[in-house]
Order: sequence, then C-alpha cells, then structure tokens
Amino acid sequence: MVVPVLRFAPSPTGYLHLGGLRTALFNYLTAKKLDGKLILRIEDTDQTRLVKGSVDNIRSSLEWAGISYDYGPGKGGPHGPYFQSERLDLYHSHTHKLLESRKAYRCFCDPNKLQATREKLKHIGSNATYDRACLKLTDEEVARRVRAGEKHVIRLYDESVPKSKDSQPRDIVFGDLRVDHSSLPTDPVLLKSDKFPTYHLANVVDDHEMEVTHVVRGEEWLQSLPLHLALYKALEFAPPQFAHLPLLLNPDKSKMSKRSGDVAVEDYIKKGWEPEAVINWLALGGWSISRDPHDTDKSKAKGVFTLPQLIDMFDLQQLTHRRTVLDPGLLLNLNKHHLSRKLADNTDSNGLEDLVIRAKPILQNLYPGSPYLSNDAYIEQVLKAVLGRCSTFNDLADPEVTSIFFVEPDYNTPVAEALLKSLTPHQCSEVIEELIELIPSSSFLGSLSEQRARENLDKVRGSDSAASLSSKEFMNILRHALTGRKVGPSVAEIISILGVQRVIARLASALMFHQGTNE
Repeated sequence: MVVPVLRFAPSPTGYLHLGGLRTALFNYLTAKKLDGKLILRIEDTDQTRLVKGSVDNIRSSLEWAGISYDYGPGKGGPHGPYFQSERLDLYHSHTHKLLESRKAYRCFCDPNKLQATREKLKHIGSNATYDRACLKLTDEEVARRVRAGEKHVIRLYDESVPKSKDSQPRDIVFGDLRVDHSSLPTDPVLLKSDKFPTYHLANVVDDHEMEVTHVVRGEEWLQSLPLHLALYKALEFAPPQFAHLPLLLNPDKSKMSKRSGDVAVEDYIKKGWEPEAVINWLALGGWSISRDPHDTDKSKAKGVFTLPQLIDMFDLQQLTHRRTVLDPGLLLNLNKHHLSRKLADNTDSNGLEDLVIRAKPILQNLYPGSPYLSNDAYIEQVLKAVLGRCSTFNDLADPEVTSIFFVEPDYNTPVAEALLKSLTPHQCSEVIEELIELIPSSSFLGSLSEQRARENLDKVRGSDSAASLSSKEFMNILRHALTGRKVGPSVAEIISILGVQRVIARLASALMFHQGTNE
C-alpha cells in the first residue's frame, strides 16, 4: 500500500506569509486525513534571494500554528537532506542522464547574446525565446569548451519530449486542465551557470525522489505545470496528483501582497491572535464545507472548528476554484469564539492553563510586585471575567482591562466623578453601609460566590436606602466604590473575584471618601 506523502516547500526569502501558511495547512490536513506523511522541504536554490533567519521564522510560525511535519529540518527522515542546496549531486545526476539521452544540451550563450537573440526573434514575429544556437555545436566542441571552463547552462530540449494533444491532466481543485506547451520558453534552463538547478528541475526531481503523491500548492504555479509535466516525461517519472489553491485576496479584491496590511504570520503572533482562530480563518477561505445536518454542535454551525475537527472534515475536492477574500471581521469573530473555548477548558494544556502562562508576563509588566500574580487561580478568575470582552489576547496589556483587580480605585478621576454626578454623598453612603453589613454574614471562609453576591445586591437594592435610586444609579454607586470605573465585568462578578476582605476594604475606603465629601 502506497503511503500518501505531501510536502510544504517554501523558499527562505523572508517571513512566512498567510498564503504560505494556508498552503502548509491544507497539505497538513490532507496528510493527516489520509494517514500520510508531511515533509518540510526548503527550496533554497536561488542563492541571491536568501534571507537570514527565514528558515527559523518558517519553522516557528508552523509550530505556533500547530502544524507539525514528519520529516524535514530538525527532524531528519528517509529522504534527506531537506535543503535543496544540499542535494546538488542529485540534480547533477539527473541532468547528466538527460544530456546522455539527448533530451538536454549545454548552452554557452552569454546574457548579452541571449537578449539580442530574443529581440531578433520578436522582430521577425516569432514566439520563440531562443534560436537553439548551441544545439548545433558538435560533441567535440562542447567538450572542449567545458574543459576550458566556459560558463554555461543546461537546457531542456523540449522537442525531445513527446507531447500528447489529447492529454488533459486533472487538478483536484480546478478539474481538467488544458496544457498549453506554446506558453513555455524555448528550451527552458534546467541547470544554471552556478551549478544550481532552477526551481523547476529541483522541484520535479525532489517530488519524485521523496515519493510525494500529492502536490498541493498555490494557483500561481498553474502556469508552470506544462513545464513540470514535460520534465516528468523527459525524466520518465510518474507525476503526482496536483491540487492548486486559489489566490487569497484582500477585502478590496486586490491580490494579497507584502505591501497591503498584515500578511506575515509573525504579525498575527505579535498582535495576540489565537493560532486556532487564524488556522480556522484560513481553512474557511475557499472551502465549501459539507456539514452533517444531524450534528448538534452549535460552534460548527458558526464555522468554528478546532484543528482535529478540521482534519476530520477536510476534503481537497470541496475547495472552490474561485479566488478567496479574507474577511478581517470573520477572524475577529473566530478569535473571540476560540478564546471563549479556552476559558471554558480546564483539562487541555492548550486551554485555560495556557492562557494563564501567557497572561503572567503581560500582567507582571503592568503590575510589578503585585502579590496577586503568584496566585494562578486568581489569574484564572480575572481572565474569565475580562477576556470575553477582548478582541485579542494582547488587549490584556491595556490597564483599562485588568487594573480593577490589581490596583486600588482612584475616586478622584473624571471618570469616577462622572459616575456620581446625580447622586449625593449621603445616598452613596447609605447603600455602601448596608452592603458592608450584609457581606460578612453571607460569605464562606472569606469568599463569596457570584450567586451569593448577586443575592446580596438584590437585598440592598430592595432596601429603603436604595428605594429612591434608579437601577443605573444604584450600580454606579457600587462601581464607583469597587473600581472607580464606568465599564467592566458585572458588580457581582467583581465582588466574587476580589473576595470579602478586599471588597469590604474598598467599600470602607469609598465610605470615607463620601463622608469626607459630605463634610
């Protein structure tokens, strides 16, 4: 039985972008779905475009996204090495076979001569891009010039490759394709003068040698398919199955590029997006999901999927061939759903426990020396209270979000003063005094559940001291006393998280403030 093998083969020319991550994701999902293997192969044959640190960026971005490969850099495997620059002898060997079978030849024309030739051919109305001048050289002359060390390239002699007019390769996404050999350059270069292969030769040789069964790559490579199929024939290799993924577009329908907003995966990492949300977002781009009508999972109905769920449901044949617009609003919605799922998950190491670990450095930077940061259970309660109101995890870095749980309230700020603009110090004091009396008697071991806190609030709300107050005025008195802020979690939730001792201390401080104001 043939084991399905897929590969993600980026060039180390910069950071991993969203399009590359989606390609890696669809290769990963397909490999897992088919019980196959995934290879990470670094295509570094263009030495002029290499960017230092790119491979590390690619690997760390994949790890962040939860996409693990079976073979590749750092892991090894049966078909290594996994850097094309370390496989030159393999490309030279296959090129030598093409030379021996007269399917390739050496070309000694320099760039100036090639340019002049192209212009001459264009002037006479020819579609050719080269006049095959070096094809006419004798074996003796070729050998002499090679011995003399003349720089040269090796070209595929495309006339030697049989062309089937009826051949219509089938793409898993785009269906039957018409291969237009006339679009190819005349006798394309296979091996450059620096002895490095072109992308096309290395790509075909490696996919064959690594036993790749499915090539899942971007739509932009469709134009290279005729050349790749010609190389498979020339080398007498069986081609794999192809699936070309439609391009990703910006909301304005323009092609996504490095010059248009956030396209680097590291941008999403730095801004605190959940990896599960980004993966979910990319998976929905161009995938017409077939849902089970009997599935009662409400999250799935909203398009919210975990990675295991994506693996279970994914099918390349359900991808649309239409280009896909990535909607930032959808990502925001998915991010909130995935944050909520993690907050509710006390068992998965990637759930609430992971959120606490991620939150600590942010909170320590905001509140250095706070005694509450050593209490993981307390941080869990804070995260449950505030993250539901956050767009991304990095919103925690805004003191407005969390300070009420770590810093004592300031009653003299404009925001705090605005809360009480229609109330007298006497009205505020009466409400606070009554709550101070109720809380200790209803607490247990210094804590108060949110439900009991809400019951206490209802009792005070129904008392004579609050009879003349509207619900908004009543809550404003308590928000002012406990937080000094207008917005935040419910008052009952704040009381439950702070605990009896801190709540009474804050209420007492607020009472002193009002009594001092009343004098």
